[in-house]
Amino acid sequence: MSTPDPAATPAPHVPLWNIANILTMSRLVMVPLFVWFMFLDGSWWRFAAFSVFVLAAITDRVDGEIARRRNLVTDFGKIVDPIADKALTGSALVVLSLQGDLWWWVTIAILVREWGITALRFAVLRYVVMPASQGGKLKTVLQIVAISVYLFPLQVLPFSEVFVWFAHIVMAAALVVTLWTGLTYVFDAVRAVRARKGHTE
Repeated sequence: MSTPDPAATPAPHVPLWNIANILTMSRLVMVPLFVWFMFLDGSWWRFAAFSVFVLAAITDRVDGEIARRRNLVTDFGKIVDPIADKALTGSALVVLSLQGDLWWWVTIAILVREWGITALRFAVLRYVVMPASQGGKLKTVLQIVAISVYLFPLQVLPFSEVFVWFAHIVMAAALVVTLWTGLTYVFDAVRAVRARKGHTE
């Protein structure tokens, strides 16, 4: 009796609505709540918005860890997870710019890159699924740290100007990494599509 080829053995089915994907979707649900809090007056509401943002950002870390450790990685998660990230950070950037806390050109540059790469992911989906790279993860961390400092009601803190400058510096680093990784994704997508087309011809 021959031994079955392990490579030919189908992978176990991963349910779509697993805990990792549920956490990802919960992050999307928290976005409108965060935006609503941001438009309410008072430091306490600003702190509530900050808390929702940080909680949503934590789910980004947790859902990825759960997916990898429990073998719950799905193509759905690979696509929706970065979309949830962009919805969260994008809404925060837009609201901060609307309220005069962040320059519009920074918000526009980041959003163009983020949604451009999301569109690219969908465009090449028939050829390759593009998961988040290490550079992309660093970009996300820098964005979240900078946005979190901007969101916190700094006027209640002593030496608030120091925290504002810290936020500016981290956001500048996030902007550089954001644009650099955007170019990297484009080059990687072009190479992957050419390779797949070469195999099928």
